[in-house]
Amino acid sequence: MKILLCNDDGYQAPGIVALHDALKAVADVEVVAPEHNNSAKSNALTLNAPLYVHQAANGFRYVNGTPADCVHIALTGLLGYRPDLVVSGINNGANMGDDTIYSGTVGAAMEGYLFGIPAMAFSQIEKGWGELESAAQKAAQLIQQFDRARLVTDKPWLLNINIPNLPLAQIKPVKLCRLGRRHAAEKVITQISPRGETMYWIGNAGSVLDDAEGTDFHATAAGHVSITPLKVDLTDHQNLVYWSQTATALRSADAEVAG
Repeated sequence: MKILLCNDDGYQAPGIVALHDALKAVADVEVVAPEHNNSAKSNALTLNAPLYVHQAANGFRYVNGTPADCVHIALTGLLGYRPDLVVSGINNGANMGDDTIYSGTVGAAMEGYLFGIPAMAFSQIEKGWGELESAAQKAAQLIQQFDRARLVTDKPWLLNINIPNLPLAQIKPVKLCRLGRRHAAEKVITQISPRGETMYWIGNAGSVLDDAEGTDFHATAAGHVSITPLKVDLTDHQNLVYWSQTATALRSADAEVAG
């Protein structure tokens, strides 16, 4: 199995190093990751500046761009082959609920999915890299299980996976979950620069709003690995009929104004 490995914390982050070490014994792994931390870059691509690829002493290649840039470049010419699986992580902190919209970790995996390749995004629940080796081993086990079950095929899928910071023996079995929800982000933080200008810092993520049973928040709080299948289609299918009726009403109103 050939795996393209990326992340959003940068190619030197402990998470990607640990995951590479765990995966290289079971797969052919190639790393193409951001040069610097790119948290919360989501699916952003760099279109107005050149991108450069360099190789570190350990063989990792790194790009002066976003996580999605890394996967995009890798799949459109850098690798010279099509990997069987795109893996992103391990992220330093959870990507659950609304986090997935902003996550560069998920964004890298999603870029692979958009190219028709199965993709996984791995995150640890708590920041600080506690029990990182256990998380890396668990991720490698899951990937092996998916491969043995013949789920790594030409049919793409996108999975968001969060692993508790626990010793491997204490991590409970996987649970298939829906995304929970957070409250709105906390207030922006302002400071005065040395030049007297006001600086703005994005506030912390909001507290948990929906952590009911069946959510990723609920599963990981109980020590389980959460797996959430994601999709890219943002269409509000449930309300298409309502908006169709609304569009009809708007056209009628336009006709009356024009008349």
